[in-house]
Amino acid sequence: MKVMSKENTYLPRLIDTRIKEGIEDFGAVCIQGPKYCGKTWTGLHLAKSEYSLMDPVGNFQNREKAQLSPDFALDGKYPRLIDEWQEVPTIWDAVRNRIDRTGKAETFILTGSATPKDGIPRHSGIGRIEKIRMRPMTLEESKESSGAISLRGLFAGEQPSSHAPISGIDELGSLIVRGGWPGSLKVPASRWSRLPHSYVNDLKESDLFLLDGKKRDKEKVSRLLHSLARNVEQATSSKTLIRDMTADVSRKPLSRAAVDDYLDALKSLFILEEIQPWAPNLRSPLRINKRPKYHFVDPSLPAAILGATSEMLIDDLETFGFLFESLCMRDLLVYSQVMDAAVFYYRDKNGLEVDAVIQASNGSWAALEIKLGHSQADKAAANLLEFRNKMVEAGAKEPVFLGVIEGLGDFAFVREDGVYILPIRALGA
Repeated sequence: MKVMSKENTYLPRLIDTRIKEGIEDFGAVCIQGPKYCGKTWTGLHLAKSEYSLMDPVGNFQNREKAQLSPDFALDGKYPRLIDEWQEVPTIWDAVRNRIDRTGKAETFILTGSATPKDGIPRHSGIGRIEKIRMRPMTLEESKESSGAISLRGLFAGEQPSSHAPISGIDELGSLIVRGGWPGSLKVPASRWSRLPHSYVNDLKESDLFLLDGKKRDKEKVSRLLHSLARNVEQATSSKTLIRDMTADVSRKPLSRAAVDDYLDALKSLFILEEIQPWAPNLRSPLRINKRPKYHFVDPSLPAAILGATSEMLIDDLETFGFLFESLCMRDLLVYSQVMDAAVFYYRDKNGLEVDAVIQASNGSWAALEIKLGHSQADKAAANLLEFRNKMVEAGAKEPVFLGVIEGLGDFAFVREDGVYILPIRALGA
């Protein structure tokens, strides 16, 4: 099949270099992520040929041929893109075997928007296929952050001092409602909410069924999504979700097993991610909350579920704040990914909470609070300093830096107390 044009319409992604390195080191990479986040376009940009298992030509003859013999999908110019590989799970083992036999002379890019439930590959792919997570575009990737303040640079000891593009509160709300979907970047602002709304409807109507053929109650899925959106970026247990979903006594009760099944399905579709609590190895044990935060892969999804527009967010600053945190977490997850760092949150039994803790592969760490406006910076900085003192007293090493990410701030600088002010539209990888 002819590969899509690679003209100057491609906006580079931060994980592009990681993908190229993975092809060289492993022979194949598997780009995993939600639908419409740009996996296929990135794969096409880096590949020399393509085989799409979801091409409808000939009643999906590509998929039928690959089911008969995976070689149909594997033969071509390399690197070879195999799009939506999970439609024929045996392709995974075939790719692994081909790499073994050719000594990486033949290389592959697999893309997938779901984890296959049936026909699980017999081989893990370790050493042959590297799994790389792709998320919707960050503000740096969509050219809406200057990227002047590098997260990697901050960990290397750089201090922030830079102007950021000025954001009005209405513009910030629009960035949340639109999200980071590549297909929405050139759509008129009046139609920005259409893709997220369509995405949510597809989740409820078909995607959770097509995932594994299991029948799931649409009304219950809708209630779960609404509960997750209401509790966005908060540590939430299944028990809390059930209570929230059954607040109306006329509704049928839900079992924990059913809720957990729906959550697993959403994670398999890469719609939900779990942000784990940070638990440093300390001499003095701290009573730390062990529940994960459920994070939607893009803030436009909880906004669509709640029916929020940018105008409505301005009238509900509490919801605006949570959805802004969701946007920042999306970007931090990507910026951390490219420097091999992990993102956590912190909350202990005494109520001390920090929005994001980033830990580098060498164990160094930084703590971040996320606030909509600069008026909240003093309180956020005080909280971060209290957190640092508590961690150090308990045996942790000093953080590399403490920072407040702001939505409406227009200048990055170091406060007198040493806490960094970091406008989200100046932050980058």
